[in-house]
Amino acid sequence: MIDKSVETAAAAISDIEDGATVMIGGFGTAGMPDELIDALIDHGARELTIVNNNAGNGEQGVAALIREGRVKKIICSFPRQSDSQHFDAAYRAGKIELELVPQGNLAARIQAAGSGLGGIFTPTGYGTLLAEGKETRTIDGRDYVLEYPIHADFALIKAHQGDRWGNLVYRKTARNFGPIMAMAAKTTVVQVSAIVPLGDLDPEVIVTPGIFVQRVVAISPSIPLQAVA
Repeated sequence: MIDKSVETAAAAISDIEDGATVMIGGFGTAGMPDELIDALIDHGARELTIVNNNAGNGEQGVAALIREGRVKKIICSFPRQSDSQHFDAAYRAGKIELELVPQGNLAARIQAAGSGLGGIFTPTGYGTLLAEGKETRTIDGRDYVLEYPIHADFALIKAHQGDRWGNLVYRKTARNFGPIMAMAAKTTVVQVSAIVPLGDLDPEVIVTPGIFVQRVVAISPSIPLQAVA
């Protein structure tokens, strides 16, 4: 019997080792798997490479990982904002490495990893500092930059509901990077508001098939789902 459900967030992330590359879903705070990140902080893994849309908000999620000194490098598209004080402090002190990737390229490189591609040619970044040292090519009269896939050891994502096979549905903007990160990681760990019986999820609305998911943990929402973006 296939059963990918795990009892606790701590058990779900217990084999993340020092130096791992970890993708974390979320667009700002929408879809951020906060409980999995808290469990990762308690777990103690260090020297992590984090792949995320931004470099953390306030005191929670990715910001908390950076605050606790667990992140060696972050790959993101939007590192600075009004409440990214922990990234700012760590970066200015030389304690964290940044790989800045335009948002479309970030998504495309993650998708490339999930699709088994060796690389992609993208016009975004051509002629800028972001293209320095990279292969370029002119295709049909347009200039492109070669970018390589972003793979990960683990993906930590949040979905609305899942079943024991790992099939997932999302809620509105909380979907964001979750589906493509699930495809690009060796091990995908998902927190959901509920694990429902097999057959309860309409196959027509399943976004992430269970083949891309290794672990699912149910975490009761602390606020009404109607208020979650």
